[in-house]
Amino acid sequence: MSEPHPRRAAITGIGLVAPNGTSTETFWKSTREGISVLDRITREGCGHLPLRVAGEVRDFDPPTVVEERYLVQTDRFTHFAMAAADQALDDAGLDRAETDAAPFSVGVVTAAGSGGGEFGQRELQQLWDKGSRFVGPYQSIAWFYAASTGQISIRRGFKGPCGVVAADEAGGLDALAHAARAVRRGTDVIVAGATEAPLAPYSMVCQLGYEELSLVDDPERAYRPFTASACGFVPAEGGAMLVVEAETSARRRGAPVRATLAGHGATFTGASRWEQSREGLAQAIRGALDEAGCAPEEIDVVFADALGVPEADRAEALAIADALGAHGRRVPVTAPKTAFGRGYSAAPVLDVAAAVLALEHGLIPPTPNVFDACHDLDLVTSRARAAELGTALVLSRGLMGSNSALVLRLGAGDAS
Repeated sequence: MSEPHPRRAAITGIGLVAPNGTSTETFWKSTREGISVLDRITREGCGHLPLRVAGEVRDFDPPTVVEERYLVQTDRFTHFAMAAADQALDDAGLDRAETDAAPFSVGVVTAAGSGGGEFGQRELQQLWDKGSRFVGPYQSIAWFYAASTGQISIRRGFKGPCGVVAADEAGGLDALAHAARAVRRGTDVIVAGATEAPLAPYSMVCQLGYEELSLVDDPERAYRPFTASACGFVPAEGGAMLVVEAETSARRRGAPVRATLAGHGATFTGASRWEQSREGLAQAIRGALDEAGCAPEEIDVVFADALGVPEADRAEALAIADALGAHGRRVPVTAPKTAFGRGYSAAPVLDVAAAVLALEHGLIPPTPNVFDACHDLDLVTSRARAAELGTALVLSRGLMGSNSALVLRLGAGDAS
């Protein structure tokens, strides 16, 4: 196994806007209690579509958290990102004066799967209904999947290394790995994560091409991974942003280290090739363990990708067993996203936030709406499980074939 790198990448701040909570406190309370918020979609213009159930962010008022000059030039997914970034920076204790004094020491990395569909749809409707003079100038940038990185860096004056990861759902974990590498190379702070807003009519129509999408209209039955009645995944909006910084930098300014990004691995096995994803995900797990210098039996909990497609669920269960050996059949596995939906690139970042909180509280959150798991997994259902936790494994796969795994350690651990 590889040697730990001397510049550890630490998580010092968490910010999120999720269907089950628009702060870390409300998100964790709902997550640990297994409160399901999946419900019928209420967004305007979506009522006639066959996709009926999703995880909507309903307790979020953009004008209260984002300045007007940014609101008019950005989409809902970027509003989520800016609000979550502010939360994360506050949580990390990084004030504006501190970052203004060293702007080149702070960068931004985000991932996004679809970009700003709601903004783009509105402007295209203006084009069709009224003509080109009625299309706003921000149409050229607001829809773009890189918009959140750009707007966060501009709004906060961050001039360090910035980037965008395009690796479908797995891009959320890959963005955190990219942040860890930037820290390892010398950047003090990276604001990293992913947010999505896929519930506008245009975006939803695009998603209808995914065979893995659940069209069940009962919120309690629409998303039930690892069961015989699995019928696909339920989408969600929202996401999370994390402050990733050099552990030495954090300790120098007295900031608590919540967790370290210990190791990451990624592979690619092709779109919807779920049987092949077994080998690809297992290899990603091995890569993450190797980079973390972590033995399989050191993993205390697994946050599963949990697609909700029988073939994919079986492949994931087998991949865990392949990579972790006999320990893979004993280690607790959870998928708290069944309570609020699978938010594309944002899904694994919300899992990372939940994993950090689980490590801190010694409590594995449950997998809501799942009671009859049919795979050889120790799936945590019904209620949270108390456990002594030091290391977590977070998994993600994309519909287009990306596989990613991330090892987290509580507090000061091995480096990524």
